[in-house]
Amino acid sequence: MHDPSFREQLYRSADRLFGWLDRFGDGQVLVVGDLALDEFLTGEVERLSREAPVLILRHEETRQVPGGAANAVYNLAKLGAKVKVTGLVGDDDSGRSLRRIFTEAGIDTTGMIIDGDRPTVTKTRISGHARQSVTQQIVRVDRKSDAPPRSSLQQELAAYIGDTAASVGAIVCSDYGDGVLSAKVIEAALTGDRVIVDAQKDLDRYRGATLFTPNLPEAEAAVGYSIGDEATLRQAGRDLLAKTAAELMLITRGEEGMSLFGRSSEAIAVPAFNRTDVFDVTGAGDTVVAALTLALTAGATPWEAAVLGNLAASIVVRQFGTSTTSVEEMKQALANLLETL
Repeated sequence: MHDPSFREQLYRSADRLFGWLDRFGDGQVLVVGDLALDEFLTGEVERLSREAPVLILRHEETRQVPGGAANAVYNLAKLGAKVKVTGLVGDDDSGRSLRRIFTEAGIDTTGMIIDGDRPTVTKTRISGHARQSVTQQIVRVDRKSDAPPRSSLQQELAAYIGDTAASVGAIVCSDYGDGVLSAKVIEAALTGDRVIVDAQKDLDRYRGATLFTPNLPEAEAAVGYSIGDEATLRQAGRDLLAKTAAELMLITRGEEGMSLFGRSSEAIAVPAFNRTDVFDVTGAGDTVVAALTLALTAGATPWEAAVLGNLAASIVVRQFGTSTTSVEEMKQALANLLETL
């Protein structure tokens, strides 16, 4: 990070940034989205099977963590927020595991609705290792349905959102394309005063939301052209704001950091805080959304919120698999960042 103006602004804003972190615990957020369970099964490779040319693993561990929109929910809870969640889970072990994980984290699961026709979205990553060697993923098994939820379930989701919207400081729409965010559900979510959208496609379905957080490929897909330089980046920001009628557009760009666009201001660049210790970006976007949302509900400026979202992501990408961070970790990371500028 070499931009002198950014360094100066960060120094000037340090006390405010620490102050917003202290207020994360006051945040009240509703997450609407495609809930999933990420499952990590690991074992040691013993030999090749005699039945087929495949590896035989001796099972060592199975770890279950929230995935999809559930990862955004869990990130918010680990940052101290009071979180409500609405979405669909199947009448199965994965759905019960996800509800248990949420309950243990103090998350309000009243809005989690059982869909008896569809399984809980579950992604099982099977990994193996030889003795004294690194563990590597071998295969991923996905359990999900492409059938849309019944209309009655969509109405039930929308009703819960309508009953809850006034009691939270923000609504996060976490759209992984698994069917929860139907037109009826989106309409209900957009009644919130502050709506943050993290969607992989069809951003115009959320027209009028407060803030969108597409990554670079999602932004390119939305505008229909490649973003290869500063000129096309600025054009994309303007086009996305027009397309969505949003107040703010935050394009996350990996090792290039983030670019924040508003209706009445020039694009603001936030450089990447961690370019070297990147082990796994799985779920990092959910972490950005969680920290960004809590900063905005606390009263931070969009720039301050983007900085804190970026800071949170710089921590979780150092860890393998879907992970979270905490306010204390963020405070330490911010202190380290200020020391090394």
